[in-house]
Amino acid sequence: MLKEITTSQNIVRYNGQSFFEEEDEIAVETALTIILDGDEFATMVCTPSELQELVVGFLASEGVIRFYQDIKSLHIDEEKGFAYVELVNKHNIQKDLHSKRFIGSCCGKGRQFYFHNDMKTAKTVMTKLTVTPEQCRDLMKKMQESSSHFQQTGGVHNAALCTSDGIVISRTDIGRHNALDKLFGYCIMNRIPLKDKIIAFSGRISSEVLLKAAKIGVGIILSKSAPTNLALNLAEELGITAVGFIRGNGFNVYTHQKRIQGIEYDRSSEVLVSRFP
Repeated sequence: MLKEITTSQNIVRYNGQSFFEEEDEIAVETALTIILDGDEFATMVCTPSELQELVVGFLASEGVIRFYQDIKSLHIDEEKGFAYVELVNKHNIQKDLHSKRFIGSCCGKGRQFYFHNDMKTAKTVMTKLTVTPEQCRDLMKKMQESSSHFQQTGGVHNAALCTSDGIVISRTDIGRHNALDKLFGYCIMNRIPLKDKIIAFSGRISSEVLLKAAKIGVGIILSKSAPTNLALNLAEELGITAVGFIRGNGFNVYTHQKRIQGIEYDRSSEVLVSRFP
């Protein structure tokens, strides 16, 4: 039996003048534990939807699998909150590498990562895709309009895989990382090419979110919120265009600005010489 992803509850609302009672929609939160080749691997707190995509995307993000065919079997017991995964080649779980914070360098460039598996799975993105300012604003608007669960509850994050012209697939979860893992899982399960894709995202661009985008292989990430400085350092090194604060008619372009059409540089000095309207 599938779990509901929203539930209703009677609340007391204040409208600035008086109190009144009404029914409100609340986002459902559940725990899902992955049992990998018979061993407990990880527990995620998530929205109980698209759980197969979530598990596949999470395992790929963690470097456990590269292809959907690496999974021999996958069974999800939603009632008990377990996902049982058996791999074609049994995984040697190194629990210390998946639980301890790791900051190191890569390729002699001083790149910083949180975990050991990030060094294995994060990759530099080389896409030549460009987008217009209008497309950035339109994709963010379409992503927000596509989430009925956010409109009902206000308690979830949204992520959408897009082309420059529209949304390919969108996913919702209480966890922003989970929403991205669901997109990753969908791409792996359906062999979606990613060189011409964009991610539109509702939350802030943290270093973890930026690494998720790099692992997926998408070169442009759009957000209505702010980035962190570590996220921008990683975006610069990993070749990702980070665009934030997409609200109304404006936005900020933080890294690899040349993918946004209308920004022009003096090639000899790399100095910005004109801006889009």
